[in-house]
Amino acid sequence: MTAKAKSELTPTGKLRVGVNLGNFLLVSKDPATGELRGVVPDLAQELARRLGAAVELVSYPGAGQVADAAAAGAWDVGFIGAEPARAAEIAFTLAYLEIPATYLVPSGSPIRTIAEVDRPGVRIAVAARSAYDLYLSRSLKHAQLVRAEGLPASFDLFVAEKLEVLAGLLPRLTADVTRLAGARILDGRFTAVQQAIGTPKARSAAAAYLSEFVADIKASGLVARLIERHGVKGVNVAP
Repeated sequence: MTAKAKSELTPTGKLRVGVNLGNFLLVSKDPATGELRGVVPDLAQELARRLGAAVELVSYPGAGQVADAAAAGAWDVGFIGAEPARAAEIAFTLAYLEIPATYLVPSGSPIRTIAEVDRPGVRIAVAARSAYDLYLSRSLKHAQLVRAEGLPASFDLFVAEKLEVLAGLLPRLTADVTRLAGARILDGRFTAVQQAIGTPKARSAAAAYLSEFVADIKASGLVARLIERHGVKGVNVAP
């Protein structure tokens, strides 16, 4: 690691890590202590260990808020889905982990396949500014996105407004489908959210080091071990 990379990663003397609390698969808060646990906090600790620095987890309710904070320099490293819409402010590594995203439809829905969703008159509930919202925003031609703040709110909106489709991460939809009699998850996926590590765009030495870090944690099996340790289902190490 170069001295410049370390100074760009720890400009305040510690590693400030932006964490998306909305990504329940990779981070959770201990109800008793408030401590953050999961794949992301463990990877943050490992990165800080290699830097020889203390870590400060800076938490946000959703991915959009993490991305917004990059321009203000509120964090040095952010664990967030890599999306083109965020790349103006954030330099991303390659993905270290993938999370499939697909659709849930209610009982009696005539929609049978993912290809049938993008049609006029189809309304899709989605968590605002999530990585899959950004993907659908640039990909859909006919269906309408109806946004809510966060995953739980998107489910509530889907039910309350009797929308045709709910978009979400497959592991979350697997839980949601049990709450609605007759609901179905469509086979396949419309995308896979690429969970990556980012740093503010101007920090080129930091970005280069983070790319090396991600390559190593995948090749060494660390990401796979953390997925297993925390019992995360429905995700895989990115190729």
